[in-house]
Amino acid sequence: MATYAIGDVQGCYPELQRLLEKLRFDPAQDQLWFCGDLVNRGGQSLDTLRLIHGLRESSIITLGNHDLSLLAISQRRPDAQARVNPELREVLFADDAPVLFEWLRSQKLVHHDERLNWTMVHAGLAPMWTLRQALRAAQDVERELSSPRHPRLLRNLFGNRPAVWSARLQGLDRQRATINTTTRMRYCDVNGRIDFDAKGVPGTQKPGLYPWFSVPGMRKRDTRIVCGHWSALGRFAGLGVHAIDTGCVWGGQLTALQLDGDEPRYVTVDAEPHRKRPPGGED
Repeated sequence: MATYAIGDVQGCYPELQRLLEKLRFDPAQDQLWFCGDLVNRGGQSLDTLRLIHGLRESSIITLGNHDLSLLAISQRRPDAQARVNPELREVLFADDAPVLFEWLRSQKLVHHDERLNWTMVHAGLAPMWTLRQALRAAQDVERELSSPRHPRLLRNLFGNRPAVWSARLQGLDRQRATINTTTRMRYCDVNGRIDFDAKGVPGTQKPGLYPWFSVPGMRKRDTRIVCGHWSALGRFAGLGVHAIDTGCVWGGQLTALQLDGDEPRYVTVDAEPHRKRPPGGED
């Protein structure tokens, strides 16, 4: 039995197929962790969702910003849905879209495995969070997403405020701050305030900003963390964090990280030849 975390797939269906073949993945014995951003930009989001949904009994997913965006769009009127990009339209108007969306809404924002002592999140954890606080904040959002009240949250999902999580926040503000932290954060200040514009490699940010995993005075967490979201950072291992968004959709690689060995082991496949980074960068 093996447990593998996989970085941002973003609709890169052929690469995901090749990676699973290279891993010799056996759903009867092995487990997959997906770090989020299953959809958008790779060209085959519907096929990707169907493949992972088919492996749902042996998969754990933490939602990314693109996944949540798709869920939010699914709440719009059909005429508004028809104006999004063709790749997402294919998902929105698929016969099995209701099944896929119900399944996506039941996924996590933060996952922790006590036996392996690994924690997975799409983007990052607030510097003031202990692991317990992170899980509690995430569970508040997860309950809302999987409940009949989910349309209200999804309609109010977007926005850069609050840019910092606080225990004093309540309701939608608290939930949006949790979502911004766990699915959108790269850099923040010492108080945990997110800078949503800073996306480059460490060293390119403005003074006073830090990668979320190296903020001075951040809370100690006795767990290893695996995450995605930050393709400019690429494969990174340090400070207890393993980042595995290696930019497949931009022509890089799709990366798996084996979590259950004595030492973490990486397995990669190269992106399809036609993929390249367009002007404007990542989000």
